Amino acid sequence: MKSYLIVGGSSGIGLSLSKKLADQGHTVYVASRTKEELSDISNVYHIELDVTSDFQISGLPGELNGMAYCPGTINLKPFHRLKQDDFQKDFEINVLGAVKLTQQVLEELKAGNGSLVFFSTVAAQVGMSFHASVAVAKSGVEGLAKTIAAEYAPTIRANVISPSLTETPMAEKMLNTEKKKEASQERHPLKRIGQPEEQAAMAAFLLSDDAKWISGQVIGVDGGMANLRT
Repeated sequence: MKSYLIVGGSSGIGLSLSKKLADQGHTVYVASRTKEELSDISNVYHIELDVTSDFQISGLPGELNGMAYCPGTINLKPFHRLKQDDFQKDFEINVLGAVKLTQQVLEELKAGNGSLVFFSTVAAQVGMSFHASVAVAKSGVEGLAKTIAAEYAPTIRANVISPSLTETPMAEKMLNTEKKKEASQERHPLKRIGQPEEQAAMAAFLLSDDAKWISGQVIGVDGGMANLRT
């Protein structure tokens, strides 16, 4: 069995991924601000961490087989209303948090021939109104992952999952009425909203040895949003 670090693993996609890996018998270290949702999951160890703070992660084993960085933001505003603080906050959580965590666990990942999984957004692939701040940040995540994949090959792999709207607590305001849900479903070629378990399934695959010849990729799990027009 393997050891994995899931950052932001106590909610949404990260929680689904933590559960999936734990159910497979792996040891899972979850770094997050809260731990209530983790209390009934075996093989899970919580590390209190806020990615926006000046942190130093501890309590990890000397060898990690993978890390998934799951924190993200949904900050949707018209471009003219976005302030510099909006861009800075999104960049800090999505990019700088990923940078700090990855740098701090590089030796553990090298020791475990680790796989890195980051999360982007379909809005980094397809221009979408009101998505300027998050699209800028997530485009940075994609560039970061590809650079790491190149620089640390063949020891460490790095890939990106690019979701469309997924039914998580972070997306609650966008899906809090039936009308909003129906409108979102209709925008997607597959005519439904994504579920966190679907994103987690792809992440678990990319972390596993089944994906050991995949690196430097941005993979859409987006209901066909990026590439299909029906």
